Amino acid sequence: MEPRVDAVDSRRGWVVVAAATSMFTVFGIAYSFGAFFESMSADFGTGAGPTALVFSVTLSLSFVLAPITGRYTDRFGPRPVLWVGAASLAAGLLLTTVAPSIVVAYITYGVGVGVAVACGYVPMVSTVGGWFVRQRAAALGVAVAGVGVGTLVGAPLAAALIGGIGWRATFVVFAVGGASLMVLAGLVAERGPAAAEAVRLRPLGELLRIRAFGLLYGASLLVTFGLFVPFVFIVSYAEGRGVGEVAAATLVGVIGGASIIGRLGLGTLAVRFGVTRLFRLSFLVMGLSHLIWLVAGDRYALLVLYAVVLGVGYGGFIAIAPAVVADRFGLEGMGGILGTLYTSAAVGSLLGPPLAGLLFDELGDATAIAAAAAVSLAGWSVLLLLDSD
Repeated sequence: MEPRVDAVDSRRGWVVVAAATSMFTVFGIAYSFGAFFESMSADFGTGAGPTALVFSVTLSLSFVLAPITGRYTDRFGPRPVLWVGAASLAAGLLLTTVAPSIVVAYITYGVGVGVAVACGYVPMVSTVGGWFVRQRAAALGVAVAGVGVGTLVGAPLAAALIGGIGWRATFVVFAVGGASLMVLAGLVAERGPAAAEAVRLRPLGELLRIRAFGLLYGASLLVTFGLFVPFVFIVSYAEGRGVGEVAAATLVGVIGGASIIGRLGLGTLAVRFGVTRLFRLSFLVMGLSHLIWLVAGDRYALLVLYAVVLGVGYGGFIAIAPAVVADRFGLEGMGGILGTLYTSAAVGSLLGPPLAGLLFDELGDATAIAAAAAVSLAGWSVLLLLDSD
């Protein structure tokens, strides 16, 4: 039974927001990869760059598939998409437990988890957007806070499990638990009363000819080159300076926890100060945060501060992007447009961590971190060309 039109901004909409456990699940697992990094490198006998490529393939594929999952959500609703994601997550993680080499892991983990992320994020973002009008920015901020909570929980949990049962058995636990949560999310999620009918998926080339979209695309591409570097390397960086395994993995969790502040706080403030201004601010915060990592060295307190500042900026980026798209392009075909925008991050997530790994191996930590800061700030500078609200 279709929900009534007067159900916008209703209690039922907030129930659908709760189905954002799909985001908690897929990002909690994907962003815990840093906790697996050293164990997988040792098991497969690979260096930083090749191991980081597992994570890069995962996120890049998720962004490439985002327009497709967004489009299918526009047409068929979120439930079947979420259930496909559950199956992919379970299969990918379980097959990775028997992977004999890193090359096989590129396929099993990269494809399995990558498809799951694509099914668990953009579909729920566009679905939540269809349940709200006045409270859309705030609701989206709450929904995508699931990404932060998942990151907060996932990495430390993974580190603790790996220490007790090993990385392969930990993937089994994540496969069963993660798939179950996504199935439950699918039972709750449904299209909202303000959702527009599915429309033709506009190709990337057509959208890039729109100035606002082109600027958003270029800025997002640049900032994601640096954004995903700490998710792969901050754990091994800290462990190399004497920090314990769980404490090091907790840094990724801190990024996720702090991102909740950015998602909720900046998402709410966007109503008052304008989504474009707050979106631009989140990019600046992300770029400047890497400078804290650059000078942190073995001082754990500074590493925590870096994780907090990056997390706040990252949370704002994730929370406000859907509101920016809805504000400038409307709800019609929002899933497809938002998914196409996220393909910009496919390049950044695919190339950023492996290139950073090469810089870490060949030129040292400082060069890799400085490069992450420079390219992130370049993304902020592109947003300066975007008209404010």
